[in-house]
Amino acid sequence: MAQQGKVIYADSVLDQKESIAAIYGDVDFSILPERYVNDADVGNSLPPRYKRYAESALSDPARVEKIRNYTMTGDRVADAYAALIPEYGFRTLVTMLDDACEKGVEAVPDAPKELVTFIRSMEATPDWVDMNMVEKGARQERIPLATISPFVIRGAFIATFMNKYTALPMTMTGTLSDSKSAKRVFETASFFTATAMPGALKRFGSGFRAAAKVRLMHSMVRYNIMRTGKWDVATYGIPIPQVDQMPAGLIGIFLLSFKLLAKGRTSFTQAERERVEMARYRCFLLGLPQDLLGETPQEIVDLMMARTLSLKEEFDDDTCGVLIRGTMDAKLFDDPSITGRLHRWMERGFSKYFLIQNFCDGKPARAEKLGISYRFEDKLAAAVAIVVVLASTNFYKLGMRIPVLRGVVDRQLVNKLAGLLDSYGHADFITDANQYKLAPAE
Repeated sequence: MAQQGKVIYADSVLDQKESIAAIYGDVDFSILPERYVNDADVGNSLPPRYKRYAESALSDPARVEKIRNYTMTGDRVADAYAALIPEYGFRTLVTMLDDACEKGVEAVPDAPKELVTFIRSMEATPDWVDMNMVEKGARQERIPLATISPFVIRGAFIATFMNKYTALPMTMTGTLSDSKSAKRVFETASFFTATAMPGALKRFGSGFRAAAKVRLMHSMVRYNIMRTGKWDVATYGIPIPQVDQMPAGLIGIFLLSFKLLAKGRTSFTQAERERVEMARYRCFLLGLPQDLLGETPQEIVDLMMARTLSLKEEFDDDTCGVLIRGTMDAKLFDDPSITGRLHRWMERGFSKYFLIQNFCDGKPARAEKLGISYRFEDKLAAAVAIVVVLASTNFYKLGMRIPVLRGVVDRQLVNKLAGLLDSYGHADFITDANQYKLAPAE
């Protein structure tokens, strides 16, 4: 263990310094970064409506220690592979990973041991995974992905940008222009959509491959940012730590768990469990450790609350504001048809509504301060979008409850998601250091 005062990191955290020296060799693991807090009364990013859960989240010292450790932990196997960039170049590493995912790592000539370890770790399916439940959970997830996601992909993506400590990697990698913002929004939407397709999370499925590429992209970001010499570990910790993967991967089952606890329920139904297991397995493929993947509603809420409580609240307009405005202004859809123009109108209005409700305490004036206007036209578009979403969601849910229609409805959903994937475009899941805002140090 290492400690400074009461600061303690596990040996698994400290080991990164030697085992992946290309990324972590210069990191001082004896300090606690500025971004980290563990006091519910200290300024953190926890929304007021969740405050009553803070005491439970911080009541277990082991849970607090776990979050602290993963605040300074990257992706061990993917990081080791990304650290081969000087030897192979990033495009070759991506190509070898593609081949290993599609054909098996045995098919990659002279595959480096780091690639073998990476793939084998993803193939090591945990005992708790029931692929039948995962498939059923994916079937359920296809409904919101088909009905809600086309309207919320922009607004939901903004969650990453509301805090300077989590937003900075985006700034440094050059995700500021409208085109870059659109690309990242579509890549995120493409990943979650692809992983919900039939069989996508099986060993040779498209979701398995997408998860591997997302992991490599994040690890390459860590490698490229750390080698600039311009990343302040004492302030920001390490780039994209494990705890920052939790919101995107677990937000769905967190909201489900939060809702159940509010109703006094402490366990999942079979159908709810299927959704949970699908999300947990997808997170496993993304590299999240099992001890961040709660099993019960209380565990899931406590872990997410502990993570949120650990993140100091800090908004910087030069970082957060620029990213938010760039994302909100990005041109996502360009279908010139009447239907396409109608969807574009509804999506932009609903995105503003989503931003205001989730990140501005429901106050349009706060969005105005960010440079985001919310006019009558936007309110009307959001209202129409809500009606469309509710109607289509209820239609598909009803169809899925009728045994003789379930198969037909699911095929319709799969076809709709396939169309959405086409509209999102090809997701490369790559990062090019030559396009970063800050050049590597001399």
